[in-house]
Amino acid sequence: MAGAPKAGGKSGLIQYKPGDIMFNQNDPADCLYIIQKGQIRLFVPKGKGFVDIAILRSGEVIGEMAYFDSKSARRSCSASAIVTTEVIRVSFKAFDKAMSGLNPWFKTIVNTLADRLRKTNDKVRELENNSVGFGTGGKVSTYKFFHTVDLLKILGTLYLVGKTHGEEVDGKHQIHINKLKYYLYDIYAIQEIKYEELINVLKEEHYLTLANDEDNLPKVVQFHDLEGLRSIIVFLNQERMKEDEKKMKVSAKCERVLGKIIEQLRARGEQADRAGVDISAILEEFKEAQVGITDEDLTDAIKVGLCDDLVVGDYNKLTCTVYYKKLLKVFPALRLQNAIEAHNAKKAGGNKYA
Repeated sequence: MAGAPKAGGKSGLIQYKPGDIMFNQNDPADCLYIIQKGQIRLFVPKGKGFVDIAILRSGEVIGEMAYFDSKSARRSCSASAIVTTEVIRVSFKAFDKAMSGLNPWFKTIVNTLADRLRKTNDKVRELENNSVGFGTGGKVSTYKFFHTVDLLKILGTLYLVGKTHGEEVDGKHQIHINKLKYYLYDIYAIQEIKYEELINVLKEEHYLTLANDEDNLPKVVQFHDLEGLRSIIVFLNQERMKEDEKKMKVSAKCERVLGKIIEQLRARGEQADRAGVDISAILEEFKEAQVGITDEDLTDAIKVGLCDDLVVGDYNKLTCTVYYKKLLKVFPALRLQNAIEAHNAKKAGGNKYA
C-alpha cells in the first residue's frame, strides 16, 4: 500500500497506519517484528477475498517462521495493521547473533516444528473459502467482506451479552471485552477480524466507544444507545428477507440530507409524527460548505416513504413533509448500512486486504 513504511532496513521502531501492509505473502523475509502497540492481522489472499489466519497484539511476534524455515526464507502469509501500530523490527542478522549462543540441537528442533506447522497451515488453506462468494458455475462472485448474517451475529452478540452481563456506569451501558469473547468466538464462532473491523466501523460512526479498563487498555465497550442497537438488528433482519427492489436503501448523499432534516426538526423541538421541513435552507447550507448535494438527492427518501414530494412555494422555496418518527427509528440503521457498504466497497477494491 502506498505510504506504508518499508519492511527492509536496520532493526528499530516502525509505525504503521491502519491498513498499511507490513509484508505480502511470498515476499523475501529478512526480519521479524515484535508488536509494541496496536493490532496486526495475518491473512492469505484467495480469489477476490482472503483467508484470515490470526490477529496479533502487543507483546506478540510476527515473521519468526521465515527465520527457522530452511527451505524458503519467504513470508507464508500477508500482514497488515488494523489500527495505528508500533513494532520493533529485528533483522535476522541481529537475531542470528542471539541464537548463536544456544545449543545447535535447539535450532534443529525449532526448524522441524516450523516445517510441520507450515505444512498444516497449507492443508488448512486448501480447505478454506472464507469470505469468498461463488456465483453460477463455481465462478467467484463480487467480493463482500461483511454479509448481513455477519452483522446480525456480531451485533446480536453485542446486544444480548451487553444487556445480560453489562452494567450501567455514569449513564452508559458498558461491558468488558473479556466477557464478550467467550460468546463471540467460542459460542457463535465469529471471526475475530470481522468483529475487530466492525467495532472500528461502529466507533467511527459513533455507535460506541472503547474506554480503558483497570490495566489502561482500551477494552471496555461503551454503547451510546444499547436499545437503539436492537432496533438496528431488527431492521437488518427484516431487510434481508425482502426482495432487492423492496429493500429500504438511500444513497450516501440522501443520508446526509436526512441527517440535516433531523437536526432541523430537533432544533425546533418537533414531536409530531409528521412535520414540514425547509429543504431550501438545508441545500443552502450544503452550498456554503461547497458540498455537491441537490434536491435530487432526496429522491431515495421519497421512494422509501420517509418523506413526501418536494413542494415549491413562494420565491422558489422548497419544502416537504417528513414522516419524522419513522425517520428517527430507521435512520441509525440506514447510516450503518451505508457505512458497511462503503467498507465493503473499499475491501472489494485495491485495499481489500488492508
